[in-house]
Amino acid sequence: MPGNSFGHTFRLTTFGESHGVAVGCIVDGCPAGLPLSVADIQHELDRRRVGQSKVSSQRKEADEVQILSGVFEGRTTGTPIMLVVYNGDAKSSHYDTIKHLYRPGHADFTWDAKYGFRDWRGGGRSSARETIGRVAAGAIAKLLLATVGVQIVGYTLALGELRAQVYDEGEIERNIMRCPDPAVAEQMIERVEAARRSLDSLGGIVEVRARGVPAGLGEPVFDKLQADIGKAMFSIPAIKGVEFGVGFDVIHLRGSENNDAFVRRADGSIGTASNRHGGILGGISTGEEITVRLAAKPPASIAQTQQTVDQQGNPSAIEVKGRHDPTVLPRLVPIAEAMLALVLADHLLRQRTARVVPEPEPSSYPSEYV
Repeated sequence: MPGNSFGHTFRLTTFGESHGVAVGCIVDGCPAGLPLSVADIQHELDRRRVGQSKVSSQRKEADEVQILSGVFEGRTTGTPIMLVVYNGDAKSSHYDTIKHLYRPGHADFTWDAKYGFRDWRGGGRSSARETIGRVAAGAIAKLLLATVGVQIVGYTLALGELRAQVYDEGEIERNIMRCPDPAVAEQMIERVEAARRSLDSLGGIVEVRARGVPAGLGEPVFDKLQADIGKAMFSIPAIKGVEFGVGFDVIHLRGSENNDAFVRRADGSIGTASNRHGGILGGISTGEEITVRLAAKPPASIAQTQQTVDQQGNPSAIEVKGRHDPTVLPRLVPIAEAMLALVLADHLLRQRTARVVPEPEPSSYPSEYV
């Protein structure tokens, strides 16, 4: 089947192209009765929006969302929720001179190889503008998760070799890099501005944490929680690596060092004394904080002259014009949060069908039913 939908019980389908009329999504499977307003969704879209700072694309889009269905009197109805954002500042003429050339690092060649035809205006559907639908749907997923106490926070952990050394959650939205370390954030901003001046771009790492996740979410064996999260994150443009917990550093540990000891908490619940496993064991959530990191490549659209070929294979030089991010990291944060929220919301609803809930004892029924 076409790969435009994601999820099982809580299901997302996105639509639209970068320079088309609109982009958006349909969310199906959201339970009825969830309070939902335009403002709830707009807040998340504003965090993803282009042109919000000097370290992002200067394309000017209001990204104002409209709810077309699935909400009545401020609550979800249980029917498909359709969300749309109309494009307002697409400048397709920036791509006229390169529409027959394959941009290095982009999906131009592979889309031609698959379909024999592609929308060359800004990358069409392979553009990161498609992620508007993900962030809009993620806003709904976050509201659903909040009903059971789940909170999700993402941030820029590293830009190149610059890595946050301090975790101040309150600092994340106070700087344009969305980095929890204010001193390192300033260094990151300087590095991004230098890359922009040299007509280049930079990659890095975004980390996302989900706390309050109940133990027991995940569907072994092929829909393990980390498998679905991994698929969700790898579906985001520019992502080249995903890791959980200690991640690839696990290769430096022995089993005796890596295992997290189980303990009984003060409230009587069972947890672990440490969290090297990143909140997931056997593909199922443990109740500990889920930690996932995404490695993002430097944006492929740079204004330097590069070598490529046209659609007939003839060598050519290419200069990519237009308005592009010198780094994806600050705008990647809300996208990564959204994708994690979508997976957790889906598995939360799936878990409700995982086992039989015993019927109450007869004595617990109201007297009129006994």
